[in-house]
Amino acid sequence: MALQTALRRTPATLVRNPALFVPVLVLTLLQTPQLLLQSSAPLLASVVSLAVSALFLVVTPFVQAGFIGMADEALDGHTSLSTFVAAGKANFVQVFLVYLLLVGVNLALGLFGFVAAVVAVVSLYPGGGTPSTPLLVAAGLVVLAVVLAYLVLVFVVQFYGQAIVVDDYDALDALRHSYALVRRNLVSVLGYTLLVGALGGGFGAVVGLSSVLTMPAVPTDPLAVGFPSLGAVALSAVLIVVGTLFGSFIGTLSVSYYRELTN
Repeated sequence: MALQTALRRTPATLVRNPALFVPVLVLTLLQTPQLLLQSSAPLLASVVSLAVSALFLVVTPFVQAGFIGMADEALDGHTSLSTFVAAGKANFVQVFLVYLLLVGVNLALGLFGFVAAVVAVVSLYPGGGTPSTPLLVAAGLVVLAVVLAYLVLVFVVQFYGQAIVVDDYDALDALRHSYALVRRNLVSVLGYTLLVGALGGGFGAVVGLSSVLTMPAVPTDPLAVGFPSLGAVALSAVLIVVGTLFGSFIGTLSVSYYRELTN
């Protein structure tokens, strides 16, 4: 029922408040140069990608907090970009702390999984020439455990931003609150997560396919710098529109669903 209500309210909220599209549009535009440059300036695209990743480390928590504040206000009527700025400023520190913590945990899990994957590959080519089955199985189980740990972590803490902005929790209490909320509504949250995951997976597939299509057909000099092709520009424009619509919908849905669970 909570998910159905949230799904019903979200489109009307977006139509009533077009300002909700602006923060997501800005984030999408920040990622566009990398997509355009990968076909015309591969080396420069790598540099831009690193710079954007570093920028996102600071920008994302602010945009996340500001957007949640806007969506929360929009669900009750109307909102504006002034709410985005106010909510971003008021909640940036707490959201940033959790964001950094999760990035650190994900990096640790990724490193652990990478080492296990390397061990698995090495076990296929041991010095004696005979694959080590026990070592391969053990490494595979570790990789599986890392993946499951990541999925469980994302699942139980996914509402920390809403808890901070909507209900004024601090960083650690927001994580506890999200975990408790998920535990009390396990079946409903699982359905919501599967829906969002399926939508996100479909969108990710579109982005991945677009990236492949904008890559040069013939290897070029990585130091070369040229103009993006017309196809790359057109695909980027489509991705900006689709990405903005998709991100705004998912972001508003998450706030609406959180409110339904906590009411």
